Amino acid sequence: MPFNDLTGTPLARLRLKAKWLDYLTELLDSRTVRSAAEHIGVHRNTAFRWRHRFLHWVKHDWPQQLTGIVEADETFLLESQKGSRKLDREPRKRGAKAALRAGCHFLSRHLDCSLVARDRSGQTIDAVTGRGALKKSRLVQHLLPRLDPQALLVTDSNRAYRAFARDHGIAHQAVNLQADVRVRASSQDAIHIQNVNAYHGRFKQWLARFHGVASWRLPNDLGWFWALDGGRVTSVEQLLRIAIGLIHS
Repeated sequence: MPFNDLTGTPLARLRLKAKWLDYLTELLDSRTVRSAAEHIGVHRNTAFRWRHRFLHWVKHDWPQQLTGIVEADETFLLESQKGSRKLDREPRKRGAKAALRAGCHFLSRHLDCSLVARDRSGQTIDAVTGRGALKKSRLVQHLLPRLDPQALLVTDSNRAYRAFARDHGIAHQAVNLQADVRVRASSQDAIHIQNVNAYHGRFKQWLARFHGVASWRLPNDLGWFWALDGGRVTSVEQLLRIAIGLIHS
């Protein structure tokens, strides 16, 4: 079997290479699978496979460190088993919502937790931390390696953040959103998490066009949005360079 630079990567053995750049244009335009397939003349299954092969690399294109004031917060999306042949619950109709029930039982069973951390320069990392409430162990896994030891972490009053910051000697400030205290003054800068909450809002608005995303694909979609947000990636050349750069690193 011949080997090349793509051997052993998610792009290995993908065919129709002449259409890859056209497909990357569809990714930059946030096209649905069906729309992208029609535009470039491939089967929708091919468009689906290409989307997640290319996004496998994009989702890992994070900054080395978050510095200065770093806002962190989690957001929740209704879990989805879209495309699965076997469900571990009763199927929901498209557009339907799970019955809301108070307490941790609903939170743990039906909601996917996504952590987003963002510094004031706009550098951002994200992670899907699993079903239910955010745990300190997930902050250690996903946030700690990317957090400058001199950073000031700003969060809401979730106890997981307080415990995480205390255990690792991280400077930490919390805003009490439940008491409607959204901004506090500081000698350094305003203490708030409005930047990361605005990012959550833009992500959910962008995601709505896809009419539901399977939970297992959520990390790819977080990475896809991060590439597009604020014009960070604006050309197919940039998008392809991310993939090639990660391959060769």
